Amino acid sequence: MEAGGRAWPLVLAFVAVLSICGWTYLVAMVADMVPVMDMSQAGPGMGVLNRFNIFRDLSPEARAALAVLCLPAGATFGMPGTEMTLAALGKIFLMWSMMAVAMMLPTAVPMLRSYSTRLSASGRKDSTSALPVMSAALGYLLVWIAYALVATFAQWLLFSLGALSEMMAPVSLALTTSVLFVAGIYQFTPAKQACLRRCWYPRWIGGWEPGQLLSGFREGMIQGLACLGCCWAVMTVMFAVGIMNIVWIALLGGIMVLEKTFPSRFFPAAIGVFLILWAGFLASTVLLAAAPA
Repeated sequence: MEAGGRAWPLVLAFVAVLSICGWTYLVAMVADMVPVMDMSQAGPGMGVLNRFNIFRDLSPEARAALAVLCLPAGATFGMPGTEMTLAALGKIFLMWSMMAVAMMLPTAVPMLRSYSTRLSASGRKDSTSALPVMSAALGYLLVWIAYALVATFAQWLLFSLGALSEMMAPVSLALTTSVLFVAGIYQFTPAKQACLRRCWYPRWIGGWEPGQLLSGFREGMIQGLACLGCCWAVMTVMFAVGIMNIVWIALLGGIMVLEKTFPSRFFPAAIGVFLILWAGFLASTVLLAAAPA
């Protein structure tokens, strides 16, 4: 069935523009960090960015002095400083919101296509039928913006307890292992399976009101809640690998796109097994290190 007639390309363009805005913010944030920081401290895989650091051959003392000169307030573009002020919390919330736009909005494309197809089936194939679908995208995003607010509070709490470094990476393996294990176990829960199936095969709960923006926004929020139930644990893996680890932002975003787009019992289970084995490996290294010689 044709997906929304002339409306669907407009919806795709809308999603693409918002996603690019999210990625642009995150890339700009990381690019601003590279010249003055050791990016390996931001989490696994981020060390590769140090090759783009023009000051990489300087001593740690010289880089530290450079950071003081360049960053007198102790913060880079979009990155909070060492004190959790309201301004810093605002930056954290903005960062998580941009992560939600960059990572989660692309995963909603199958749902938005289904909604656009339904509008097309109702006889609305003109470009104005793109508006309720765009409204659904905004309703979907609102759910993840709410998640960003919760994640901001969680980051503030973990930082206050000393569990996160100034580079937004876990300080100990205890946090990393716990997050990975919980995320892996959740992949096998009935809640995960039910929400994932809802993402594969969207159902429209509200009354059918073709062309109405409020109806689209409501449907987007309902689907967003299903997506949140499906993906919150995988998204929370960012606390285990470094919150500003753009390598894992891209990797986890791609994983969630694949998981929600292509119905499969194997792939979600494989994600769970990988996370549990990873957590087990890290736990075993801690136990071996603590064992008496």
